[in-house]
Amino acid sequence: MESMTEATRATEDPRVFYRDIKPYEAPAELDELRGPRDGSVELPITVYWGPAHTFDLANESDVVEAYQATLREGRTVDQVELLNRDLLMRVWPELLLPVRVRSLWEGRFPELSAA
Repeated sequence: MESMTEATRATEDPRVFYRDIKPYEAPAELDELRGPRDGSVELPITVYWGPAHTFDLANESDVVEAYQATLREGRTVDQVELLNRDLLMRVWPELLLPVRVRSLWEGRFPELSAA
C-alpha cells in the first residue's frame, strides 16, 4: 500500500517535461492542407529524422507514420505542404499523438473529433 508521503511526492513532481512546454503549430483552416493525396511524400529532416524519409501514401501505415511526425514536429509551413485534408480526416482516429497536439487540432478543427 502506498503511503501518504509517496502519494504526495508523486503529485508534487517538480520536473518539467519537454512535451509539456514544446510549442506545437497548426494552420488556421483545414482547407490550407494541400499536400499530396496519392503517390509519395518526402519529409524533411526537420520533421522526420528516421532512416527513410519517403512515405507511400497508398500504404496506410506509411500515412500514419508520416502524419504523426508532421503533426508533432512540423511547423505550419510544413503541415500545409505535406498534409492532405482528406487523408488527415481519414487517419485521424488512428494517430498516436501527444495530448497537447490532439487538443490543439481538435480544438481548432472540431470536425476531427467526429472523424
